[in-house]
Amino acid sequence: MDYGKRIDTVLAKLAAAGDRARAAGRTDDVAAARARSPAPRLLAVSKARDAAEVRAACAAGQREFGENYVQEATAKIAALADLDIVWHFIGAIQSNKTRDIADHFQWVHTVDRAKVASRLNAAAGDVIDVCVQVNVDAEPQKAGVAPAELPALVAHIAGLSRLRLRGLMVIPRQGGDTRESFRRTRSLFETMAPSAGPHWDTLSMGMSDDFEAAVEEGATIVRVGTAIFGSRPSRQSNGAVSHAETA
Repeated sequence: MDYGKRIDTVLAKLAAAGDRARAAGRTDDVAAARARSPAPRLLAVSKARDAAEVRAACAAGQREFGENYVQEATAKIAALADLDIVWHFIGAIQSNKTRDIADHFQWVHTVDRAKVASRLNAAAGDVIDVCVQVNVDAEPQKAGVAPAELPALVAHIAGLSRLRLRGLMVIPRQGGDTRESFRRTRSLFETMAPSAGPHWDTLSMGMSDDFEAAVEEGATIVRVGTAIFGSRPSRQSNGAVSHAETA
């Protein structure tokens, strides 16, 4: 597979969407975030991909990779320790996995509880960049803090010395109005900016099907898997492997 060509295609779409966002005149807080990191960043989602695939994507110029499952990721990270990769954890966080996450990842996008934040902080050796996952569509089955509870969680994380609070992450409702979900997330980002601290600059939103719309609505990091790696194998409950697009 020509990873370089696929990555270049995504980057070109990102740049065009970023130009449209700037032309649309997004609000001051997102503009300030873009001034610090003007181009939307591409996070390659490498869950269910083997180390050889990640190595090939890295050789094509990609340096930031996102993983969802701790056990799978730690083995992969060890196998690729010779490469200059920034690892992002983007999966649901179990409290008993916080030490492994702190030991292996530079970024965590899915902090949604004060308990998890405190455990990550206690386990961290180096400072970890973190985003708060927010459940903007109030889906009961989905992780993420409710918007009404966001200020308390942001205040808690801002007081933790080994977590650097960067912004918000969202996964919109499947089949819903994703652009409206992105807009609500951006509005929350702007509302929280005055109290979130000096590093508040990140909106992690958008996947393979909707990353251009996400960037147009203010995303600074997009999480893209299928558009780079192709359809990924996923384990079903019976252990069989099927192909599914999820990022």
